[in-house]
Amino acid sequence: MAYKTAVLVGVFGTAMWCAASGTQGTSPHQRLGPSEIDALQQMGPSAGTSGVSGIQTRVLKGDPTLPGLYTIQLKVPANTRIESHDHPDDRVATVISGTWYFGYGARFDEKQLKALPAGSFYTEPPNEPHFARTGKAPVVVQITGFGPTGTRYTDAENRTSPKP
Repeated sequence: MAYKTAVLVGVFGTAMWCAASGTQGTSPHQRLGPSEIDALQQMGPSAGTSGVSGIQTRVLKGDPTLPGLYTIQLKVPANTRIESHDHPDDRVATVISGTWYFGYGARFDEKQLKALPAGSFYTEPPNEPHFARTGKAPVVVQITGFGPTGTRYTDAENRTSPKP
């Protein structure tokens, strides 16, 4: 039930963003069930992601490297830590499955993390540093933004994050 609720929250948020922006991709009609999303090509780290190895990315709509609306889905393995970084675009996200530990700030700070279970929503304002980690289970997060996007680490030396 939590998965269905999280998917509905993500789909509704994306639909509202599309309506508000008046922007449509090459095909304004798109309906994907969970098995169809699972069948989409998976990529490793790509535009709009932290770049941490092991994270799988699927582009659900648009192209994060180009101007316009995009939605990506990230599958983040268990015990993954993502150091503080930011993106140039305004982004909204929904946790689809698992518990995502997310915080804001220029340095990774365990005390600033908030546990976001499936169905949770959060924002990534433009140029606002943030960080995250998973726990003992993998996490699926869906992010929608208006590209082009990119990723800039606040401490470039910590780009490849140690496990928590």
